[in-house]
Amino acid sequence: MVTKTARKKASKLYTGSAYYPEQWPEERWKKDIRLMSEAGFNVARLGEFAWSALEPSAGRFNFGWLERAIAQLTKAGIETVLSTPTAAPPAWLVEQYPDILALDENGRRVQFGNRCHYCVNSPEFHEATRRLVKKIAETFGTNPHVIGWQIDNEYNRYCYCPHCQQLFHEYLAQRYGTLDELNRRWTTAYWSQTYDAWEQIPMPIGPHNPGLMLEFKHFMTLSYRRFQRLQIDELRPHLKKNVWITHNFMYWHDGYDHYEMSEDLDMASWDWYVGMGHLDYQTDGAAHDLVRGYKRKNFWLMETQPGNVNWKPVNNMLNKGEARTMAWHALGHGADAVLYWQWRSPLNGQEQYHGTLLDTAGQPRLFYAEAQQVARDFSAVSSLIAGSTIKAETAILNDYDSRWSIRWQAHHKDFDYVEHLRHYYRPLAVQNIPVDIISADAALKGYKLVIAPALLILNDKRVANLKAFVRNGGHLVLTIRSGMKDEYNALLPMRQPGELTKLAGVEVEEYYALNEPVPVFGPDWNGNSYFWAERLKLLDEAGTQILARYGTSNGWLDDQAAITQHPYGKGTVTFVGAYLDDASQKLLLQQITGQAGVEPLLKTKVGVEACRRVGADHREIFILINHTRTEQTTQLPWHAAHEHLQGVEIGNTLTLAPYGIAVLTPSTISK
Repeated sequence: MVTKTARKKASKLYTGSAYYPEQWPEERWKKDIRLMSEAGFNVARLGEFAWSALEPSAGRFNFGWLERAIAQLTKAGIETVLSTPTAAPPAWLVEQYPDILALDENGRRVQFGNRCHYCVNSPEFHEATRRLVKKIAETFGTNPHVIGWQIDNEYNRYCYCPHCQQLFHEYLAQRYGTLDELNRRWTTAYWSQTYDAWEQIPMPIGPHNPGLMLEFKHFMTLSYRRFQRLQIDELRPHLKKNVWITHNFMYWHDGYDHYEMSEDLDMASWDWYVGMGHLDYQTDGAAHDLVRGYKRKNFWLMETQPGNVNWKPVNNMLNKGEARTMAWHALGHGADAVLYWQWRSPLNGQEQYHGTLLDTAGQPRLFYAEAQQVARDFSAVSSLIAGSTIKAETAILNDYDSRWSIRWQAHHKDFDYVEHLRHYYRPLAVQNIPVDIISADAALKGYKLVIAPALLILNDKRVANLKAFVRNGGHLVLTIRSGMKDEYNALLPMRQPGELTKLAGVEVEEYYALNEPVPVFGPDWNGNSYFWAERLKLLDEAGTQILARYGTSNGWLDDQAAITQHPYGKGTVTFVGAYLDDASQKLLLQQITGQAGVEPLLKTKVGVEACRRVGADHREIFILINHTRTEQTTQLPWHAAHEHLQGVEIGNTLTLAPYGIAVLTPSTISK
């Protein structure tokens, strides 16, 4: 569903926090809101776990406290994002309808008192949700100071109850039409799995038939999307056109297909926590680009850590100044808002030790001053940056079906789909090349370079898209584990990469999970392949160039083609049959980006990131971030530029302090 809301550009940048006024005496709110105002915050997120405070018993609503909280925030110039509180169904509802609690895969009811403890398909839960969300929408939907709505919170739980199983059977019947078709697609003759009644089909627990496992993921995606749409349908009739609806997704979570889940939303948002350790901009940038790719538009960072978390083995505090670089890193990858979780430490509950802006005494913690600096930064450049977007000429394809299939049958304990994708992302990040991470089924028009890491599962649409992209002049990179299966998670009756063999000019004669590295030799580099290697057979020997070969290893791979390039139409396909070491991967990606005509935004030292946002007037805004704890100097390709945080003119040399930030608009380009 794409609405006028979805096309509306941001009017300003936002900074703020999640706030839970229901946890504190009302006489305390005034001081909290004053401190938010002094921090420079202009938005607060309310209500996401407040079901019991909003509806203390069935049909008895208590919205007065929330109305007063929003009014006080408004008076201080702070706008509100309101959440539907369905992630925390209250005790009275569970007591009335015990089956609302999800049934885990071992047949045990989830215990009340956590969050997202519901069965996403429960009819009683759906009815209670409709009643509450409709009432909230009628009360607050026209409030001009509620600028957006968040549905639920971090969907994450599966349910294996009889009702879900019945719906799963109905889904399969609709998907396949007949059991004969299902049995054929799933090869159920294997291990005598043949079904002659829909009711015989289990919900998979642990390893099972690959077709069954994939369809269960599709069913759970459909279940959450249906639950989300239920709430959207109650909200939307009561909202003004400029009010958006979102959900806050989690870091690389694979419980459902996020592209499908995002289709009905106006905007995607997510919750970013470094957790243990420190920011790695070359890796974490991929997660921002992933979320931006859900809708192919800017997003909100709905939660991020104010210093530390409470759920890692070591919950270290970020370095002083590091959270500021996190905020700018998010902005540089398409965030229009940065909200911290949460405002004040709760006196009890499961997250007592999580980082906050205020301590248990209600006094600002040391981190408060850094959040204040972020708010000052954003305010200083809001009119410049608001409404601008990220423009990329490179796309990485992300496919949940392929990711699920590989995780279930990794064939090598160290092969991880996401890490393999990031193995292609990092060499681009270090070159300051913008990237869109998009669905494997998305249109590819406008890109010069498309990388399809481990695109295991092919369908007709993907094959047609990739062929058209290359035929029209694009550069495509196919990698190991490409084109092995169809959309039903069945192996293809042809060699890799399936219907893409003519496009690639090669086929995979054999694949090898590696227990030791295999040497790989390129024209200007020597490296190794780890975890995996594929022996490539040239189908077009005259037109296909071998970029690298394997060295002496297991006998099967010795001196065989490891990486190839093949022309197709006006474009080129590079097939990478090796899992290269970092240094070799960097050199290979530099070669490929050069061939594809993809240029870095700026050349910087490792540790200094350059991002670019482009305004509606096509003006380029460059954000430079020093992610190191030492001073860094960068040569700029302009005779002069304006630095907006300090409000000064600079020449062609920029010096950034440790964890320093610069926001530049160039005046002239050097010749």
